[in-house]
Amino acid sequence: MTDEWLAVAQERAALVADLEWLGVGAWRTPSLCDGLSVEEVVAHLTAGASSGPVRWLAGLARCRFDVDRMVDMRLREQLGTAPDDTLRRFRGVVDSRTAPSGHVDGWLGEIVVHGEDVRRPLGIDHTYAPAALERVARFYAARNFTVPSKRRTAGVRLEASDGPFAAGEGPLVRGRTVDLVLAMAGRPVALERLDGPGVPLFAARVVAPSGRAPSTAV
Repeated sequence: MTDEWLAVAQERAALVADLEWLGVGAWRTPSLCDGLSVEEVVAHLTAGASSGPVRWLAGLARCRFDVDRMVDMRLREQLGTAPDDTLRRFRGVVDSRTAPSGHVDGWLGEIVVHGEDVRRPLGIDHTYAPAALERVARFYAARNFTVPSKRRTAGVRLEASDGPFAAGEGPLVRGRTVDLVLAMAGRPVALERLDGPGVPLFAARVVAPSGRAPSTAV
């Protein structure tokens, strides 16, 4: 297993450990991912780690190239008969190197962001490996992958307060690396932990699904 995939496996294993104690009611908690419960987010992670390029494209064709519909279909396939079963399925893909594409840092970002999607509503704190967070932050700032993260950073300067990550030029936005990552991924909850003169422009892009700030915010 490459070092990149090892980081993904470590974060998946950490999430399994954090969720093993949950009661049934907690699994129904709304996550930070719009419209999805904690259990549904975990099923989504299992689906992603179970779909290679061919299966992903076949599912997309089956859903008439509606990405949202396809993602929901794969998620439903991985929901167990009970939360314990859903977690068992996720535990089974901890070491998986299967993914729809070879963008390993993108899939590392997926487990970081979705990990926070379930941990924050549940009040669970997790300490990430600094090098893993920095890799995700640099990946998100450099390209639009599954989210328009690069578009959100245009014209602002992002700087981590807890590590070496920095990217872009413009008004400063400063905060912990994990919060910068979450904001680039479109999670408004992270904005309250950021500061700097660039926050208003950055925030307008974070809350916009397209990653483009409304004309009144430019």
